[in-house]
Amino acid sequence: MGTWSHEPFGNDTACDWAAELEESAGFVVIEQAFDQVIADKDEEFIDADVGCVAHAAAEVLAQILGQGTEELDALDGVTQWIDQLDTQPTTALIQKSIIALEILTQENSELDELWQDSDDYEDWTQNINELKEILKSKS
Repeated sequence: MGTWSHEPFGNDTACDWAAELEESAGFVVIEQAFDQVIADKDEEFIDADVGCVAHAAAEVLAQILGQGTEELDALDGVTQWIDQLDTQPTTALIQKSIIALEILTQENSELDELWQDSDDYEDWTQNINELKEILKSKS
C-alpha cells in the first residue's frame, strides 16, 4: 500500500476506489465498502485494502453531510460525484459507517496493525475517531 498521509485518501487504495465511486450512482459503492468490513469483523484478519476503502467511504459520507476531515481538492471526481447527489445518506448507512470505523481499530485489522508500526498511529486513530464523532452527530 502506497501511503503518504494518515488521512482517508492518503493512500493508493483509497484513490483507486475514488475512481470506482466516480463511476457509480447512489450509495451502493459506499455501502459495499462498509459491508465488506462488517462481514470480515470476526475473521482472523481484515485486509488493509478493505479497511482503506471503508475509511475513504466514511470520509465521503462526512463530506456529503457537510463536515469532512480532509480537503478533497485533488479529487475533483469525488467532489463532482458529491455535488451531483440528489439524496442524503440514510441513518442506517451512517450507522454502518460508524460500525465499520470501529472495526478498523480492532486487533484483527491489518490496517490498524500497519499504522501501529508507523510514527503516525495517533494521527490515524484521531482521524478515525473524528470521523466517528462527525457521523454520530449526523445520525
